[in-house]
Amino acid sequence: MSHDEFPTDRPAVVTCGLPYANGDLHVGHLRGYVGADVLNRALRKLGQNTAYVCGSDMHGTPIAVNAAEEGVSPEEFAMGWHETYEETFPRFNVDFDNYGHTHDETNVGTTKEIVRTLEREGYVYEKEIMVGYDPEADQYLPDRFVEGTCPYCGAKARGDECDEGCGRHLEPGEVEDPISVVTGNPAEYRERVHKFFRVSELQEYLQGFIDRLEGTSNARNQPREWIEGELRDWCITRDMDWGIDYPGEDADDLVLYVWVDAPIEYISSTKQYSERVGPDTYDWEEVWREDGEVVHVIGRDIIQHHTVFWPAMLHAAGYTEPRAVAATGFITINGKGLSTSRNRAVWADEYLDEGFHPDLLRFYLATNGGLQQDVDFSWEKFAERVNSELVGTVGNFLYRSTLFAERNYGGTPDADVSAEVEERIEEAIAEFGEAVNDYSIRGVGDSAVRLARFGNEYIQREEPWNLTDDDPEHAEQVIRDCVQLAKAIAVLFEPIAPGKAAELWAVFGGDSREVRDVTLDAALEPPAAEFDEPTEPFEKVVDERVEELNGKLAERIEASASDTEDDTTESESDEATDDGSGDVTTDLDPVTDERISFDDFQELDIRVGRIESAEPIEGADELVRLTVDIGVETRQIVAGIKQLHDVESLPGTKIVVVANLEKAELFGVESNGMLLAAGEQADLLTTLGDAEPGERVE
Repeated sequence: MSHDEFPTDRPAVVTCGLPYANGDLHVGHLRGYVGADVLNRALRKLGQNTAYVCGSDMHGTPIAVNAAEEGVSPEEFAMGWHETYEETFPRFNVDFDNYGHTHDETNVGTTKEIVRTLEREGYVYEKEIMVGYDPEADQYLPDRFVEGTCPYCGAKARGDECDEGCGRHLEPGEVEDPISVVTGNPAEYRERVHKFFRVSELQEYLQGFIDRLEGTSNARNQPREWIEGELRDWCITRDMDWGIDYPGEDADDLVLYVWVDAPIEYISSTKQYSERVGPDTYDWEEVWREDGEVVHVIGRDIIQHHTVFWPAMLHAAGYTEPRAVAATGFITINGKGLSTSRNRAVWADEYLDEGFHPDLLRFYLATNGGLQQDVDFSWEKFAERVNSELVGTVGNFLYRSTLFAERNYGGTPDADVSAEVEERIEEAIAEFGEAVNDYSIRGVGDSAVRLARFGNEYIQREEPWNLTDDDPEHAEQVIRDCVQLAKAIAVLFEPIAPGKAAELWAVFGGDSREVRDVTLDAALEPPAAEFDEPTEPFEKVVDERVEELNGKLAERIEASASDTEDDTTESESDEATDDGSGDVTTDLDPVTDERISFDDFQELDIRVGRIESAEPIEGADELVRLTVDIGVETRQIVAGIKQLHDVESLPGTKIVVVANLEKAELFGVESNGMLLAAGEQADLLTTLGDAEPGERVE
């Protein structure tokens, strides 16, 4: 692994967090897979030797539970979803070089080899721990067969994770008040021998690793709590039948924890690709054994696994550490948390069944905010982005310029590219390269959109339709420039919209498949002298269509709400709490006895914002008009902080904003949101780290 700018002379691999073979794909899933696909295609455009690999995560308790409910084996259940994913991803132009699964022979073999190495190097030991046991079913319970209370925050927890509270990884035996998922009865804890990985011995290595790591800031900052604090060893076995058997004869029917074999699929899938194309084309060992460029694109809920456990395991087993981990934000639907149980989701199949081109969704997911920011999906916002940027900017320029060229010249006019246009294309190429090296998926798309915007301004300024008779030579020059710009846009936009880029490439007389493999140099190569009449690349989404789609979504959510009971549990404590000094605090308002559910809290869209401007509202004693960047847009917010803060010093300050509060009018000025502050002195809530505007507070 190097830290040189891409492209490097070392092969790269781009991976995305494995889809869990347990249900349909939705736009929340697709954001990561599309993002990683864009990054891999963009690296290829730079001339980087790279591969995009992934696979289905086939193991774990939820699959075993759901398979039992359907009366099939876990393997049959998971394989069905694996085959569905294999069919679905290509329909969104997600172009894996290899897509495997964690239960295939390659991954089973690679996983056992790595675990044996960890044992041989002294990183694995045995320890008796308390494991959930269901006396009625007479069986030990793997993590997700146990539900109860998180010992750290008191929220509902399932086995290995406090997934409704603090999000901490939990070891077997930590969940309090355990309940067996098998029978619904109280479980008990019994001693059981399990295998542990000595992560604690690698703390110094991990501290250096996290300082070297590239990618998004959330992936670098979030794990520091564990890496710089008390780093505990990691239980790597579970009591269940479904999974990869622990290697050796003394495993006593234990299988490996799913977070051991799941990331190893990255290596296994790379192996399979290398075996298929041959090591002369792509050598997996150069990547994983000889310091290649390993880049992971993941959801932020699995940062800890990819920045603590996974690099520790790789280092101890003699494999290449990741160069970068880029973590995406979450997807919300109409400003509310995506909920599959409530059917508040836009499903992958649903999107395609509505007849939309996959590249429209790819563009929305890839360019609507930074990679680590949360993205809200609504049909209104989708239509707005499609109509304004794809139709109004990119499509408008591509169609009007190539149509004019074909009708007036039969293709590309016989003229040289002007210095102005050549320089602007070179600037776009540089912007593209900078975005890739910043792991900015949005930046990759923006380089093409900005070039199209320049093209629209250029053709409008030069008005070639008024020059064909009076100054035909100048007209040829202008249209030659425009056709070159169109070709450059096809090259730069291919990672974002590969299907549409291929269609445009075919207009210029090329093989539509070539645009996938050409490098950025092709943006300045002469277009075809002759080409066919083009068609409009993008179609506007009309208001009536948006209303129809909103109606369908609302009906689904309402139907699911009537069928689904809220299973969120609340707990109350009669014990007094103190401030850590031993004295019960009495000078603060008491905590209200009325509780809200976690789902109700999730309804709040709380974001990090940055104040761009601040000015007092004339005639108001307390009110200030703020312009606040919340990542996806800029809001005007009115706040009563005039007497408590130096208004002139507020710009640049990060704040926390409730973004989905109803609009209000204060002193005749509209306020679109509310900032959060503590106490009578309006102490503005802010962030300790470098969270970016638009990131959700959870």
